[in-house]
Amino acid sequence: MTFSIIARDPETGAFGIACETHFFGVGRLVGWLEPGVGVIATQAFVNVGFGPRGLELLRDGLGAEEALSTLIDGDDAPAVRQLAIIGPDGEVANFTGEGCVASAGALSGDQVSVQGNMLASPEVYESMLRAYDASAGQPFASRLLAALRAGEDAGGDARGSQSAVLKIVSGKRGGHVWEETLLDLRVDDHPDPVTEITRLAALAGAFDDLGGVMFAPRVMIGDYEDVTEEELEDALTALDSARSVLGENLEAAFWRAVLLSRAGRDAEAAASFEEVFARGPHWRPYLRSVAAAGFLSPDKVAGLVAT
Repeated sequence: MTFSIIARDPETGAFGIACETHFFGVGRLVGWLEPGVGVIATQAFVNVGFGPRGLELLRDGLGAEEALSTLIDGDDAPAVRQLAIIGPDGEVANFTGEGCVASAGALSGDQVSVQGNMLASPEVYESMLRAYDASAGQPFASRLLAALRAGEDAGGDARGSQSAVLKIVSGKRGGHVWEETLLDLRVDDHPDPVTEITRLAALAGAFDDLGGVMFAPRVMIGDYEDVTEEELEDALTALDSARSVLGENLEAAFWRAVLLSRAGRDAEAAASFEEVFARGPHWRPYLRSVAAAGFLSPDKVAGLVAT
């Protein structure tokens, strides 16, 4: 009921999965990832337990092939299971039971596995691997999405489309696990989940750029002290990049104006604020709250928030 790609990024060691199906909420079922440990796709007549148990086996030092064999050999209905695993060193293993609904199959590449069942044809997973390989050098998320799009364009799930997931975790085991999830997107119910999750991935990148500035000490949080011109220009560039993606969402444009004001570029800041207020009047009183919180001097923005 699913086609998916799992991979280890050869550049960074990150693990990722992209998957689409004609079933609700595929993100809670198919993909299991752990930073520095590996990634697992469990699908067809899915045994969800393969995910957490497989990660435990990888964590204990088993290779991908050995972990897969352990799971399949211990299952009560292996004929209807489909399973793919990539371990911490990039080793790939996959399995398609003989009872999986056709078209069904899997292919392995360099630190990548594509697989699917209930597909329009084998071209679905074949085209996924070609697209992933052809996109070498692009960002990891873009490569996973290229594979997902290729699978959908080749016919995808024979029953249609409903949900998708895109998730990437770091290739290292850090002390702060929450910092090692790099991207985590789900589309649970949508007529075109591949297009929708691609749109969300672009938004996620824009908000990463925005958050990198909003949460930066000195640049935005606390006193604006010893911020170099290079730091300022890098922050403005990130906000401009986010603003170009966000469109009618004025969050990046607003914080860009705040940053210009913090940097003493008052004329530019005033013009930017007025542009924001013209498109979203509710941002004008919000600026007063931002000033009161210490991001700007209340006196400095008094004229801007006057109605």
